[in-house]
Amino acid sequence: MKCYVCAKEGKETDAVAVCVACGMGTCMKHTVRKDVDVWEGSYPLPSRKLPTRMPRMLCPDCSNAFGEGK
Repeated sequence: MKCYVCAKEGKETDAVAVCVACGMGTCMKHTVRKDVDVWEGSYPLPSRKLPTRMPRMLCPDCSNAFGEGK
């Protein structure tokens, strides 16, 4: 798999991650790692935030979209 962002720029770079939100392959330069809170519980609402955060790999577009709510 190749990096989608690099491909749009006319470059060919191997992807090292897949965006957890949209599935886009991204290279080291375009992969954004975000550590997100983890909640324990069941429907309808999670009941307790766990002390450990979980890493998530995102493309630049999805990282920006998630960041807009904060």
